[in-house]
Amino acid sequence: MTEESRLPHPDREDIELTVVLFALSDVARLALVRQLSDGPLDMVDCSLGADMPKSTKSHQVKVLREAGVILSELHGRNRRLTLRRPDLDARFPGLLDAVLAGDRTD
Repeated sequence: MTEESRLPHPDREDIELTVVLFALSDVARLALVRQLSDGPLDMVDCSLGADMPKSTKSHQVKVLREAGVILSELHGRNRRLTLRRPDLDARFPGLLDAVLAGDRTD
């Protein structure tokens, strides 16, 4: 992967709880995290609502990436999104499980 195609991601030790909680506080971002809990997805395959503009979807992904919740890597002509479960579990044990087990009716 070329340096130009890499997006900045925080190192594990730089992931902050308040930033992660903010990223997970949005319904659309939480829905994306729930989708990624089943495994990596290409960004085009993530469903965040049929009427969501591409720019808004990109912004939601950026917030999660910059918080350290997901990894976004170039994969062909697309971006592959992966939940950073090992990093989040190491930094905040049980947090992700609690969030994912929460009420899914929002």
